This record gives sequence, C-alpha cells and structure tokens, in this order.
Amino acid sequence: MNQSRSRRPTIIDVAKRAGVSKSTAARALTGSSNITEQTRERVVKAAMAVGYERNHLAVGMRSGRSGMLGLVIPDITNPFWADVARGAQDRAVRSGASLLIFSSDWDPAAESAHLRALRRARVDGAIINPVADNFDDLDRFGLPFVFIGSSAERFPDVSSVGSDIGQAVRLGLDHLVSNGHEAPSLILGPKSRLARARFLRTVHEHCVERDVDPAILALEDGEYTVEGGRHAMRRLLERPHLGHVAVFAANDMMALGAMMAGS
Repeated sequence: MNQSRSRRPTIIDVAKRAGVSKSTAARALTGSSNITEQTRERVVKAAMAVGYERNHLAVGMRSGRSGMLGLVIPDITNPFWADVARGAQDRAVRSGASLLIFSSDWDPAAESAHLRALRRARVDGAIINPVADNFDDLDRFGLPFVFIGSSAERFPDVSSVGSDIGQAVRLGLDHLVSNGHEAPSLILGPKSRLARARFLRTVHEHCVERDVDPAILALEDGEYTVEGGRHAMRRLLERPHLGHVAVFAANDMMALGAMMAGS
C-alpha cells in the first residue's frame, strides 16, 4: 500500500500546500485573530484539498474542552424524545459542538453504561433524563449536566428543563369532563417516577374541586411504552363492571398502545 495514501494528512501538509509556516496554518485553523482573512482562506482551502482534519482529542487535552456534549434519553423511538434530541443537536451545532446521543430504553444498567462512555469521551457536559427518580445523590453522573424531566423536582438547585405536568393533566381532564367523562380511567407510569406522583396529585385536586371522590377512578400502572399502554389497557378491560371506558394515558406511546389493546 502506498504510504502517502494510507497516512492521515497533517498540519505540515496543510502548511506546505498553503505556502505558510506550520504555526501560521495552526493559528488560521483555530480562529486566531492575528491572521489576515486572505491567509486564513488560503489555509482553509489547503486543508480541504489535502483532506486534513484536526485531532480533536489532542486539541481537547490542550484546551481542557472536547467540543462534545452528551444526551441520555429514555426512548429515542418516542417522538417526544426524538424532538428533544433534534433540538439539542441543532443547538449544539450552532455552538460549534458535537452531540453524542444515547437511548437508555428505561434500563438503569444501560444508562450507567452510557454515562461511563460519556465520561471516557471527556464530554464537556451532558443533558440527562434519568431512568429513575429515586437515586440518592448526583455524584454518580460524574460530569457537568442539565436535567430534563421530573427528576429535577428533587434537586431545585440543579439546572433543569421540564414540562408543566400539572397544567397538562388539568387541561386533559377539563377536556374529558366537558365531553361528559367525569371519572376517566387512568393509565399511569412506573411508581419510581415523580411524574406519576405529580400526575396523581393534579387528578386528586381536580376531583376535589368538582366534588368527585378520586377513589372511584380506575388506575393501572405501566411502562412509558406502547407495550406498557397495551398491557395496562387490557387489564382495565378485564375488570368486571367497568362499563364504558374513557382513558387518560400518561404519554402518547402508552395512549397508542391502549388504542391497540382491542385489536
């Protein structure tokens, strides 16, 4: 094999092609301000011509930053989380960073493995929606992070982005009540999730305001997946004397599974 073709182009190759020194080529590619635009353009064109790519690992070791961020979400197949991933990626790109995306599939072991991979990659930080809300400390993440999801409620001093679950549940219940469904059945998420408690708290408050006993509502728990919704709905349908059923599911994937339960 021809060695000149097998080896990776270096900054020296770029400098030779651009007709500048190695240090000038390096400064031009790192955005240094003491380089003329004409020189910078010549160096960039030379880098493209020889196929040069910066060694981001080496740059990161010198600067203390890798230029990479991580995102750990529970289910990339869920359109909600896919939108979150797309939004995070778009914002990272605008900032000149790369985003590593992992889906934990609601598996604590997979989540831990992804976090270890991000630490090994020396990412500058991560956005995390933990699989379980009942962890005891934050040190296990081992890197700067921002929470998304219900976990942030336990840690008010941690940077986070979340949804107003209470408002969403109230709007859903108002819609059902306006259509004559005073006591809808509920398909909820796992008991380990704070989102489930917030969902139920809003349901209880809504019932009390309308002088309805919350105890009359039929409840089923499930995973936040299509299969979780399907199994929960089948259990509801197997209950004796349940009659006509209006169901309020905790997320869209569970709702889809509930609609498929009779098929």
